[in-house]
Amino acid sequence: MKKVTIVFSFFCFLVLAGCTDDGDVGSETESQSQSGGDFILSTNSDLVSLDPHGSSDLPSDKVRNTIYEGLVTQNAELEIEPLLAEEWEQVDDETWLFTLREDVSFHDGSPFNAEVVKANFDRIVDPGIASPRVNLFEMIESVEILDEYQVEITTEYPFAPLLNHLTNDGGGMISKRVIDEDYSNALEEADIDITVEDFYSLRETDIERYNEISDDISEYLHTIVEQKPIGTGYLQLETRNPGESTTLSRFDDYWGTPAKLDTVTYKVVAESGSQLAELETGTSHMISGFDSSSIERIEDNPETHMFTFHSISMEYVGFNTSKEPLDDKRVRQAITHIFDKEEVLEGIYNGTGRALNGPLQPEVLGYDDTIEVLEYDVDRAKALMEEAGYEDGFEVSIITNDAPERIDVAIYLQEALATLNIEATVEQIEWGAYLERASTGDHDIFLLGLPNTTGDPDQGLWPLYHSSMIGSQGNRFFFENDELDGLLEAGRQESDIEAREQIYQEAQRMLIEEAPSIFMRQAESTNAYRDEVEGLTIDRYNKPDFRNVTLRN
Repeated sequence: MKKVTIVFSFFCFLVLAGCTDDGDVGSETESQSQSGGDFILSTNSDLVSLDPHGSSDLPSDKVRNTIYEGLVTQNAELEIEPLLAEEWEQVDDETWLFTLREDVSFHDGSPFNAEVVKANFDRIVDPGIASPRVNLFEMIESVEILDEYQVEITTEYPFAPLLNHLTNDGGGMISKRVIDEDYSNALEEADIDITVEDFYSLRETDIERYNEISDDISEYLHTIVEQKPIGTGYLQLETRNPGESTTLSRFDDYWGTPAKLDTVTYKVVAESGSQLAELETGTSHMISGFDSSSIERIEDNPETHMFTFHSISMEYVGFNTSKEPLDDKRVRQAITHIFDKEEVLEGIYNGTGRALNGPLQPEVLGYDDTIEVLEYDVDRAKALMEEAGYEDGFEVSIITNDAPERIDVAIYLQEALATLNIEATVEQIEWGAYLERASTGDHDIFLLGLPNTTGDPDQGLWPLYHSSMIGSQGNRFFFENDELDGLLEAGRQESDIEAREQIYQEAQRMLIEEAPSIFMRQAESTNAYRDEVEGLTIDRYNKPDFRNVTLRN
């Protein structure tokens, strides 16, 4: 069995590696700092769900990351480390054995054990839950309880990035007591006369009937978990005011070292200027998600400090490859050639982030800095348009949401397209309607981003480019390529690291050639904090870790 040492510092990296100033958030002296206090973080968006199986948005993940914990986690180098599982062993290509910690309790006092693990994975793949995270775990065929603190997870096929997927927020463990109550409430609300225990047993005896009941109760599920987000994390829910704030308090019975702060409040302040005022006046200790145009003002203030780093993410310009003339890769290549990434980064993103050669980031397995890319080249673009028979251009629409920087990128692209005689219109759409429009195929060119929430190349490529993910699941390019599908399927099943790396390098070369999207930018996460904040760390997925935070007098 693979033996591993428990590391309590998870999902984080030292501020000295990520800060853009000389301040050291990680250093403190006993005389300067004190435990306790109420920490306030101003953020531009409210969370969507307190249920780790309920949504896949970053604002929710940031809060849930302090409430829930998974079996394993990642360190600053994106290496797998233990969390609620002390040890693991890959028994064969499809079977993994996990040995669990024996000293963990949930916020409601119930124990963490193998029964909890099974209940959580059964829940996330339940069609009634309709979890947007199901694609991360749908390869799990079964979870078998071996004893109170050992579980065996079997996948339907060899799945190399399983451990990475288990680090995702969707793998956070919910109290089984709460899961049972959620199902019981749903059955009662739907007026279905069956006990929770009998309902669960249908998974093993009559899956068709189980799925039928799940559909019947689906509108009532999540209710109790939203009201009682009970995890094993170092913080627990104190109060929730939707649209305004969420306050968490220290969990004194945490299995590790309890947090030093008394409370952490996520305060919703949507306007960037108001966030800055919160930080400068000390009303908030930290702000997150502000415009890059605010960076200079923060850096010029001796009481405030930037905390920026390149997140594991990609922002891109996408083409609907199912519509003429964007179904011709020569047209897509031509548009890519007239898009000057460096000019966009400097002029619109104020020098933050870095241009990407392909869809993977330097930190991710398979990244290749020698790969041949479609450079900025207007002459080559014009030649490709002529070759494709579109030298006289055509009309096209660009859609975007209301993010100011994305609007500016759309306008930049509109002007650049004119050099190819392409007449482009820009349409700004409200976020929900925008996602729906881009998911139905009723669009030409669009702007979006993808955070890689597992740090594995599978999660960086599969959701966007595999044909099974077309539409709302991620592939809004409506891109279908059998050869690429084969590479991505092989990559997730290949256990040899070097072989996997070669597969993903080949997949990137193919994507650059096919050009379903312009791989624009690896985002730079923007966070800032006040001078009195000590011990703050933030992981590569932009989730703060408050366990060691203190507030200096």
